[in-house]
Amino acid sequence: MVAPSPISQQSIDQAVRLLKQGQLVALPTETVYGLGADASNPEAVAKIFAAKGRPADHPLIVHIASAKQLDDWACEIPESARQLADSFWPGPLTIVLNKKPEVPLAVTGGQQTVALRVPNNPVALVLLHAFGGGIAAPSANRFGRISPTRAEHVAEELGDSVACILDGGPCSVGVESTILDLSSDKPAILRPGRITRSQLKAVLKTDIALSPQTKIRAPGMMAVHYAPNTLALLCPGTTFADMVDELCSQGKQIGILSFSPQFADIPCQQSIQLPADAEHYEAALYNALRELDKLALDNILIEQPPDSEAWAAVNDRLEKATV
Repeated sequence: MVAPSPISQQSIDQAVRLLKQGQLVALPTETVYGLGADASNPEAVAKIFAAKGRPADHPLIVHIASAKQLDDWACEIPESARQLADSFWPGPLTIVLNKKPEVPLAVTGGQQTVALRVPNNPVALVLLHAFGGGIAAPSANRFGRISPTRAEHVAEELGDSVACILDGGPCSVGVESTILDLSSDKPAILRPGRITRSQLKAVLKTDIALSPQTKIRAPGMMAVHYAPNTLALLCPGTTFADMVDELCSQGKQIGILSFSPQFADIPCQQSIQLPADAEHYEAALYNALRELDKLALDNILIEQPPDSEAWAAVNDRLEKATV
């Protein structure tokens, strides 16, 4: 198993060499850890799909060092893309645009669009500037499973499939980026994230759809995703305690994930109390799910978060991680 590397000039230089050799490098971002490869090298990109067990038609996000590199990857770039880049980059916003002809179809899942973002993480930005090109980097985990927010998560899950793991500490945002499709006339959110619909509308001064107008595929759009191996159930707070009692009466070994104070001391095999505000909840969610998933429980019971825009990213991830 490859051990995570502390951040130093030496480890950054090594990561750049490995990327240029067509190897895989796990890197921290503010959202989750990414499994990176040279986005211009189809053979290197193919290693991402092999390591993750990811379907070849599932597109990747290309990480770039600055908005100046938009023109290296995309064509027919609308002014709205540059406005959003000015407002939110570096940051957890991915923009889908029409790709330049030379962008490998291996990166775009065979589509004529490319997903781009500038991550807001100092290690990722230093690496991107040193590398000089785009780094294709989906989450550094097995396809469909819980995304990694710590370097040790990558090491545990991918083992020797990756040549280098840069340890940048815990991810500050903790859930994947908002994905906005700007490849057609009508902007559409393909995946919710920290950047909300209201924030996007405030910049663009136009309505934004919550589903694509065309059949654009994007990361995280499958019905089952971000899921633990343990069967996870989502339950409203009004019936949460009753559900715990019912599962325990059936002899189930259960873990619970909650945020309401009244559930902090509820009897069960393992309980994790997450923050009651959306941003801090997001940052802690995947690590908590991984901790419960290690315990060989029968079920993980998760308290349903509020149905509001601030919680849209969390609700999206939990709906796809649970039955």
